Amino acid sequence: MANIPPAPVLEGATHLHSGKVRDLYRIDAGEHAGRLLMVASDRISAYDHVLSSTIPDKGELLTRMSLWWFDQLADLVPNHVVSTDVPAAVAGRAVVCANLEMFPVECVARGYLTGSGLADYEATGEVCGIALPPGLVDGDRLPSPVFTPATKADLGDHDENVSFDAVARTVGAHDAEALRDLTLRVYARAEELARERGILLADTKLEFGRAPGEGERGTIVLADEVLTPDSSRYWPADDWQPGRTQASFDKQVVRNWLTSDASGWDRTSGDEPPALPAEVVALTRARYVEAYERLTGERF
Repeated sequence: MANIPPAPVLEGATHLHSGKVRDLYRIDAGEHAGRLLMVASDRISAYDHVLSSTIPDKGELLTRMSLWWFDQLADLVPNHVVSTDVPAAVAGRAVVCANLEMFPVECVARGYLTGSGLADYEATGEVCGIALPPGLVDGDRLPSPVFTPATKADLGDHDENVSFDAVARTVGAHDAEALRDLTLRVYARAEELARERGILLADTKLEFGRAPGEGERGTIVLADEVLTPDSSRYWPADDWQPGRTQASFDKQVVRNWLTSDASGWDRTSGDEPPALPAEVVALTRARYVEAYERLTGERF
């Protein structure tokens, strides 16, 4: 993925990697020396491009929401957060986290049929090798949540849905079963909490790892972001209507504008997307804020 801006220089930390939204550093000094510093930026991506426009406060919103969810899930699975005592330049949007060997699998749970899962179903009647009832439409609730893993793609490429057997071949049967179990348990907890707050959690993507060298004996740890609008589909429950695209608490406002005549952008041209209008930026920020406030019960 091109046009990711250079990561800020942080005193006492060495930049390791930048993704669509996050910048990763190694802490070089102090009590957390050797650990990782994960910083969430205000960047936003769409259609395999990081946009030139940013969404104010997005990094802080994502970080605060992840921390809230980590607390809600603490009895189910440990997480990678070591401390929120971070450099002042990134206060509020960064965490100190443990070094982990990450599983090379995107662990996806789906409770509703949409997105790439819908495309697979329409083509084969299955999602990731799991047969589903006939006649389902976009937005339908599934009889029970399903584990639909994906490969981790290189930056700028699409993740590809794969079968459970493919995950077992990659990480071993024992770990594949553990990842499936944890993913579905996390989804069940989160789906219930969100539904109590008037929000449907259609699907979510999770990432897990282990402390280096622990192998199958080691504890599996929940890492990266968790249950944010960037990694999950959240729908307002009072507007849910299967058979059409659902309103969502994410960057759909951005996608809609980019594919509209107003943007003047041709996705097939190879050109970079245009800057977002101020009203699209404001609407997108408002959707992230609303999701945070409705889920956590806290004011942003």
